[in-house]
Amino acid sequence: MRSLAEIYDVALVDLDGVIYVGTQSVDHAASALASARAAGMRLAFVTNNAARRPEAVAEQLTDLGVVASASEVVTSAQAAARLLAERLPAGARVLVVGGDGLVAALTELGLTPVGRAADDPAAVVSGFHPDVGWRLLAEGAYAVAAGLPWVASNVDPTIPMPQGNAPGNGALVEAIRLATGRRPVVAGKPEPPLHREAVRRTGAHNPLVIGDRLDTDIAGAARTGTDSLLVLTGVTNALDLITAGPESRPTYVARDLRALSASPEDLRVIPGESSRSGHTAMVEQDRLVIRQTSGQGATHQDEADDSVGLLRAICGAVWAAADQGRRVAGVESVVVDAGWPVPPSSSRTY
Repeated sequence: MRSLAEIYDVALVDLDGVIYVGTQSVDHAASALASARAAGMRLAFVTNNAARRPEAVAEQLTDLGVVASASEVVTSAQAAARLLAERLPAGARVLVVGGDGLVAALTELGLTPVGRAADDPAAVVSGFHPDVGWRLLAEGAYAVAAGLPWVASNVDPTIPMPQGNAPGNGALVEAIRLATGRRPVVAGKPEPPLHREAVRRTGAHNPLVIGDRLDTDIAGAARTGTDSLLVLTGVTNALDLITAGPESRPTYVARDLRALSASPEDLRVIPGESSRSGHTAMVEQDRLVIRQTSGQGATHQDEADDSVGLLRAICGAVWAAADQGRRVAGVESVVVDAGWPVPPSSSRTY
């Protein structure tokens, strides 16, 4: 049976949590992506981060052992610029509440970046940059309050940093929203424009979205009807995945990017299919029950650790029950018993 890398023509790969975490590369990421290329899969590195130019992103990836060119990097700044270029005349001025990534993206599409509301802009674009301060936010607020079109690269509330979560572009957008009462059009994940920009730039016919977040990567894939692979190397934990609604469920679940060399049937999660890796997950009288079976365990490297296969089985059982409107008890205790981390603040109804 053919592998994911042979079935899908382009992988739309998220960065943080998939290829690296902070400044550290994720185990097996570089070698797995190199193997996928060798199998014929093309790669696009798709990020909600609008702060940097594609050249800087490609340089970082290459330093981490993932050979990448600037043409393979697709950012939310580029998607935001595309939205504006489709609506504005060539050369139109755009007020930039952000940094170099947005300036480069606008210039690439023939628009003129400016820095003040007094520069007579035709629109406003905002994206995260660590140098955005009160004065620039105020300029953005003046222009947005005047009724100009407003596009935000993304509305991610936080950015992961070594010290913890820092305010992301969503926090900057909120400052302008509170000052003006208006909301922007959003270009980044999970909204479709960034996905469309990645497909446009790669010419993908059968892409696979790869990410570590349900609320951006996977939900974005679902909104565009694209298959997705969730890797468990980033922020999503087992409880998040098991209790995900239909709008944010991945097609495939894997430990890491080595899954690209596996067949789809090894990795697929389907509501109602709940036997994997020598275990069967069932919802009996609205309670999740796990039983060990005598079936053969999977042979793929990702399934050698039974916990990932068991996680797929649990998802299959719980998703099917949830889709039938049934409440499922005992999920959190099963997660704890399996040794998966549970957020301290977890209090959910299934």
